[in-house]
Amino acid sequence: MRSAAALAAILIAIAVQTTLAGYIFRGSSTAIDLVLIVVVYVAIKSGPVTGLLAGTVAGLIQDALASGILGIGGLAKTMVGFLSGLLGTQFIVTAPLPRFLLLIVATALHAAIFIGLYTLLNLRQFPAPYPSIVGQAFGNAFVGVVAFQMIEWFPGFVDRRRAGRFLKR
Repeated sequence: MRSAAALAAILIAIAVQTTLAGYIFRGSSTAIDLVLIVVVYVAIKSGPVTGLLAGTVAGLIQDALASGILGIGGLAKTMVGFLSGLLGTQFIVTAPLPRFLLLIVATALHAAIFIGLYTLLNLRQFPAPYPSIVGQAFGNAFVGVVAFQMIEWFPGFVDRRRAGRFLKR
């Protein structure tokens, strides 16, 4: 995946997440982390180094837009991007089930690093975060697998559509 496409995907995910999250997840304790899903996809497709860079950029942009400490989200997404890219190169993660499991693990790891650093630095307390982490992990995994399948299905659909028009003439 080219770096410009990865950066564009990260910026689109941040824009969608910041503008639509208040409308979609208003009464819910489970929020989908679109930026994390994009970081995992970039890491799977491009490898650990690109996943690390995508996680760093995405996390730091999110930290700059949020009111928290600059760098904690960046570090969490950096670690997730690198490890997702590493797992993507070591194992076959092209089928929906391995991707689903990878997104669950990535969300849990991201939450563990994020909550762990905030708790370790005594900046914020998280009373009983486990139900929301589990909900977010399954939500991210479902949305991510559907998005991955659509992204990989669309170019073939366009080619098949063009071939069908060519044969009809």
